Amino acid sequence: MKKRSNKTDWVVALHDGIFETPHWSSFLGHLERATDAEYASLVIWAPHSPFGDWIQSVSGGVSPELVEKFTLEYPPDRRAHSLTEGKPYALSDIPDDDNSDLRRELVEVRGISALRLMRVQEESGVSAFLSIARRGKDFTQTDVSFLREIAPVLRSVLRLFVAMERERFAASLSADAIRRLQFGWLTLDSAGHILGADQQGERMLAESGVLHRTPAGRLAARSARLERQIKQAIGHMAENPNHRPRAFVLSRDPWLDMLLVPARRKPISAQRAPAAVAYVHGDSWRSAERCEQIAELFSLSSSEARIALALSRGLTISETAAEYGLAIETVRSHSKAIYAKTGARGLPDLVRIMMRSVLAFSP
Repeated sequence: MKKRSNKTDWVVALHDGIFETPHWSSFLGHLERATDAEYASLVIWAPHSPFGDWIQSVSGGVSPELVEKFTLEYPPDRRAHSLTEGKPYALSDIPDDDNSDLRRELVEVRGISALRLMRVQEESGVSAFLSIARRGKDFTQTDVSFLREIAPVLRSVLRLFVAMERERFAASLSADAIRRLQFGWLTLDSAGHILGADQQGERMLAESGVLHRTPAGRLAARSARLERQIKQAIGHMAENPNHRPRAFVLSRDPWLDMLLVPARRKPISAQRAPAAVAYVHGDSWRSAERCEQIAELFSLSSSEARIALALSRGLTISETAAEYGLAIETVRSHSKAIYAKTGARGLPDLVRIMMRSVLAFSP
C-alpha cells in the first residue's frame, strides 16, 4: 500500500540527506514507500571519475553490489552520462548493447522486472542517478510523474552537495598544509576558555607540555608568568578588538610559539563569541634532530647548522653565542659562512629561506 509523503517531507529529507550517514537514507526510504519499490538508490558520479568511483546510497533489501551492477552498468561506461537528463528510463528503454547476460540475470534470475532510472546533472557536469526497482508489476505513471517532480529539487541539492564537497576538498588540502607547517589554532573567550581548536591545536594542548586545558576549559601554560601575560593580552583584546597582536615564545626546544590576535570573525553557530584567536606554531623535532636536517639540506657543518637554527628562531648573534658558550666573533664568522652556503643576504633572508624550505613540511 503506497504511503505517498507530502512534498514537504521528501524535500526536507532530500536536503537533510547531505548531512546523513549514509547520505539520503531518509529520502530513499520515502521514495521506496511512495512507489512500492523494493529498493531505491542514489548514485553521485562525475564523468571524469573512474568507473566505480562514486558516492552511493541504497534503501531496501537489494544488495549494494547488485545496485551497482544494473544502476550504472546500463550502459557499462561513461555513456551513462548521455542519458537524457530528467527523464525516467524503464528497463526496456536503457540501451542493451553487450549486456544481454546482465539483463537475463536481472530479469530471469533475480526476478527484477520493474525499474526506473533517472539522471540529473548540475552545472559542473556531476550527475546523480536515482533509481527504483522491484519484482512483479511495472511502476505506474504516477510513480514516473513523482520522479519527474523530484528532478528539479534533486538537481538543486546536487549542486549544493558538489559545492560542499569542493569546499571540503580544498579545506582538507589547506588543513594538511597547515599541519605539515606545524601550525594550529585555538579560539578563546574573554575569560580564556577554549571555545574551539583544530586537530593540531588539540595535539599541542595534549602533547606539548607547555600549554594545556584546565578542567574548567581554560587555556593554561606551564609557566605562571606566561599564563598571566596571555590572560592579560586576551583581556585587552576583549575590551578592544583593534588591540595589537601579541607574540609569545612558549618553548625553545622543541620550538613552540604563539601569536594571539583579536577575533574579528565570529561563527554564527557559536554560543559564546570568541575574543581572541591563538595561532600556535610548534616544531616537533628537537634541536639536534633539526640540525641534522639543516646540515644535509644546505651542506652546513654541525656547528653552522646549530647556529643557523638559532638565528632562524629569532636569537641574535650575542644570544646565540651565550646559548652555546661561544665567542660572539665565532658566531659572527659562522653566520657569514651560513649566508654564503644558503644564498642568504642577511638575517631576514636566512629566516625566509629556512621557513620556506622543505624543512617546514617535515612531519
